[in-house]
Amino acid sequence: MFGMILSYIPGWAIFAQAGVAILVPLLLAYLYKSLYKLVGSGRGQIGYGARTLPQPPPPLAPEESSARFTGDLQTDLQAVKSGIGNNSDVHFRAFTNANTGAQGVVIHVDGMQSDRLLSMEVMQYLMYEMPAGPQPSVEMAGHRLPFSELREEEHIRDFNKYVLFGHAALLIEGLRCGLLIEMPDAPSRQADEPVSEALLRGPRLGFTEVLSENTSILRRQGLSDQLEMVSFRAGTAIEREIVVAYMKDIVNPDLLEEVKNRISKIDMDFLAESGYIEQLIEDNYLSPFQQLQNTERPDRVISALLEGRVAIMLDGTPFVLIAPVTFSMLLQSPEDYYDRWLPGTLLRLLRFGASFFALMAPALYISFISFHPGLIPTELAITIIKTRQGVPFPSLIEVLILEVAIEILREAGIRLPKPIGPAMGIVGGLIIGDAAVQAGIVSPFLVITVAVTAISSFSIPMYSAGITLRMLRFAGMLFASVLGMYGTILFFLLICCHLSKLKSFGVPYLTPLSPFRLSDWKDLFLRAPMALMKRRPKMMKTKQRQRKP
Repeated sequence: MFGMILSYIPGWAIFAQAGVAILVPLLLAYLYKSLYKLVGSGRGQIGYGARTLPQPPPPLAPEESSARFTGDLQTDLQAVKSGIGNNSDVHFRAFTNANTGAQGVVIHVDGMQSDRLLSMEVMQYLMYEMPAGPQPSVEMAGHRLPFSELREEEHIRDFNKYVLFGHAALLIEGLRCGLLIEMPDAPSRQADEPVSEALLRGPRLGFTEVLSENTSILRRQGLSDQLEMVSFRAGTAIEREIVVAYMKDIVNPDLLEEVKNRISKIDMDFLAESGYIEQLIEDNYLSPFQQLQNTERPDRVISALLEGRVAIMLDGTPFVLIAPVTFSMLLQSPEDYYDRWLPGTLLRLLRFGASFFALMAPALYISFISFHPGLIPTELAITIIKTRQGVPFPSLIEVLILEVAIEILREAGIRLPKPIGPAMGIVGGLIIGDAAVQAGIVSPFLVITVAVTAISSFSIPMYSAGITLRMLRFAGMLFASVLGMYGTILFFLLICCHLSKLKSFGVPYLTPLSPFRLSDWKDLFLRAPMALMKRRPKMMKTKQRQRKP
């Protein structure tokens, strides 16, 4: 009797798997908290739960600040030359007005202004057409010079910065400030269709690298007095302009203030791209999931603003950031709304299904083949066993070989010149897959699984979101190789737990799934008809909930 009871007790391997299944999540949670505390030590919490960014340096004392203009032309000119005179592309052109005898100097940088305007209009006016009047003064600068974009700068250091940034500058004898004339003519590309977010139906216009063009593109989306833009400057070594755009009668004031607060605390030498801003102001910098959405499409930005979100634009990049973001936004496309609601719903459901396959397909393959073949239909299991005969590697190594090869091909296709990049990816994938099967390194069924996984990741509209799923896919494979289906389920639950805790500027990442908001489900998995979408998302806490679809 006692022996019969013992026969029903599982072996030590089952207890070992159970112990690992319990210890792994506890160990991961402990390591995550330890790493988060280590990296973020000394950083408090502000507003919506963001980490406090490094404080900007205190303002300089009066004696350390930049010198001011004196009104003596030679003294001021010498001070300017001591700062930027060593640059070979900076030119100084002295002039004398024929009517007044006033002397001055025009300063400009090669290729940064319109040469025609500078030569034919600015110099022509200053030398021959400027009328006689009282002694040079700020009043004369503001009322007599015929330039629409004219500003005065009293500090020589700031004056030099604007000159190097592309402003034409003017020094006049007796004037205790420098005059800056904005005549931009720097090289820029034409606004074309976004490369990273191509659509079959929709606007073909995308943002460019010039901030003023991007703000004008947003303005040209339609007549509105609600669209407001606030400018910031960031960068201690190289300064760049940041613009925060929002709809003043819709946006949540707390959200807007939080975005401004985080941006104002950015302290870096140079912001090369909006990705720098994204990493500096996100809530959780240890999370693999992006907490701000980046886009090149003006229609996506204006739609987000009308939902109560905030857009962040940086000079020098066509990618605009949208905050806050939820997970469902990363799987939505503007084309969902340009088609009728039935096709839009179908395509959106396909994307959600594809994202699940892109994340879990290799892990499920390893679980079924190595641990739970009994869960596979008998005929299919026999077919898979026949195809794997002669394969010398376990399922994990087999999957890793193909997955790494596909990732290398994908990266190579992006870096190669456009005419040969796509062809190289397709041909390389076919050749490698066929050669691996013929050599007996991998099974044909695995090639199908990896191909479906790769194609599924291509269907995600946001490229950066696809990278996240591709990265997590390898972690899921490791879980599956150790614990089988238990590990696969554990991996999926860990991701769900992390996403349920993650926030973007105070908005839960899984909203409206968690916390549950049924009123927002009409634009989640399904895209309801336009006539039913009469309210803005409740999670945004906007000033105006009602909207006209």
